[in-house]
Amino acid sequence: MLILLTNDDGIQAPGLRALKEALGGLGELWVVAPAVEQSGVSHGFSLRGPLLVDEVKRNGDLFGYAVGGTPVDAVKVALQALLPKPPDLVVSGINRGENTGVDLLYSGTVAGAMEAAVMGFPAMAISQVGPDYDEFSAAADFARRICQQVVSNSLPPGVMLNVNVPPLSSSQIRGVKVTRQGSSHYEEYLERREETNGVKYYWTRWAKSLTEDSDGTDVKAVRDGYISVTPIHAQLTHSELLSVLEGWKLE
Repeated sequence: MLILLTNDDGIQAPGLRALKEALGGLGELWVVAPAVEQSGVSHGFSLRGPLLVDEVKRNGDLFGYAVGGTPVDAVKVALQALLPKPPDLVVSGINRGENTGVDLLYSGTVAGAMEAAVMGFPAMAISQVGPDYDEFSAAADFARRICQQVVSNSLPPGVMLNVNVPPLSSSQIRGVKVTRQGSSHYEEYLERREETNGVKYYWTRWAKSLTEDSDGTDVKAVRDGYISVTPIHAQLTHSELLSVLEGWKLE
């Protein structure tokens, strides 16, 4: 079995190292990830210029390949140029910080896995809730368990799993819940600043605001101490509105 690992925190991120260690023994592991942090780049990819690829070694051994681009770039390069055969599974993470609610639109972690799913490969993203929580053992342990399940049980074409782990130890986590994406948005404002030479610029300030915190959502689950597992796909059509739009006077 061949498993491709990627992320958006960059190839040197501790979450990626923890993921590789956790999945050791499950199969042949290939790490292809952005050379530097690419958080918040969503599903962006490079249209112009070369994609530089460098070998990255740890303790003298090959750890993986650093791609000078986004998570989607890394997955494209891996699937189309580097891997010796198609992967049985693509895993993106372990992200430092949650990817619930509206985060799914912006997350490079989710995008890396989604790119693989769109291309027809089983995929999942896994994130550790809490940007200041640097203990990845619980997320790593669950990653190994759910990867085995994904390989044993087929996912529908184009569908991936989005996993979020609360900032707790394995013994403190209350369980696992299968969830749907919750609703949230970012409250943002631009802080205007000025350099001593008069150059003006803006610094973005933001905070996540929940518009839904009901049972069954990813947001609710992780805040209650549960691991959330959410099946998602790239199909964005709002099916219920199709018949309504047919009744509009559009011609």
